[in-house]
Amino acid sequence: MNYRKLGKTNFNISEIALGTWQVGGKWGSPFNDKTADELINTAIDKGVNFIDTADVYENGLSEIAVGRVVRSRSERVYIATKCGRHINPHINEGYQPKVLQKFVEDSLNRMGLETIDLIQLHCPPNQVFYRPEIFEMFDRLKDQGKILNLGVSVEKVEEALKAIEYSNVTTVQIIFNLFRQRPSELFFKEAQKKDIGIIARVPLASGLLTGLFDSKTTFGEQDHRNFNRDGAAFDKGETFSGINYELGLKAVDALKALFPEATNLAPIALQWILSFNEISCIIPGASKESHVLSNLSLYDLPKLTPEKISAMNAIYKEYIKPQVHQLW
Repeated sequence: MNYRKLGKTNFNISEIALGTWQVGGKWGSPFNDKTADELINTAIDKGVNFIDTADVYENGLSEIAVGRVVRSRSERVYIATKCGRHINPHINEGYQPKVLQKFVEDSLNRMGLETIDLIQLHCPPNQVFYRPEIFEMFDRLKDQGKILNLGVSVEKVEEALKAIEYSNVTTVQIIFNLFRQRPSELFFKEAQKKDIGIIARVPLASGLLTGLFDSKTTFGEQDHRNFNRDGAAFDKGETFSGINYELGLKAVDALKALFPEATNLAPIALQWILSFNEISCIIPGASKESHVLSNLSLYDLPKLTPEKISAMNAIYKEYIKPQVHQLW
């Protein structure tokens, strides 16, 4: 495992971390504590020391599992969680300091912690980024010892740029992968100037970049890859990075031709992200232990050559960029 600095938090974290949206099993299945515990323990055994969760993941069960496992370990494992998505309807007016403080305290109780290493606003509505009182509230939580750092998870580059205008924002979690390249332009430069930790989320474009899907692949009724392709439930950029599924498969076929020896493109897609020094860590999700091992198998591969990276970028420019580049 390699480690990188998480911006001005000064945490030294594993560049491959763990996202826990589906840590208790695949979408639509009942939460399985045994699966969650095995998966998280395997990640830590392999050197992962940064785990990302949220209060809405499995309605708090993900946080409970993360807290339970991390408390049982002797290693220093950093926990990042998120708040705000419980607000229903999820609108600007619902964001109030007292509401958010209660969410943080509830997360602390679920995880059995005294302090959260990193609390992140969870893709708030755009107007929230223009309300200083929301960001100032987290300074009070820090003074009270309830959090160490504030970050944000965003949908759009514009939101990321606005968020880092607040001096107490230490990290930005943003969708970044081979099929979502816009953040690497202006945002990466501005973030680097302010020593902002960049956490790459949805790194495999909801599994599309594994190369394991085809036109006959089906997804469960409660799987967002089934019901949210057009943004019916939340921002469609969360699902397959907002790419038309059939178009994505064509781009993946071109990737397979570039790497004919690969049976699983996931570790190659992760290598591409890590070729950017501005990235602090990647948080690929996992619903079973084999997914964790697959993600970490990138260390068994030769490093991507500049020629391969250039060829991968050419696939993006041909298939993906005209459709989605300016949307997020």
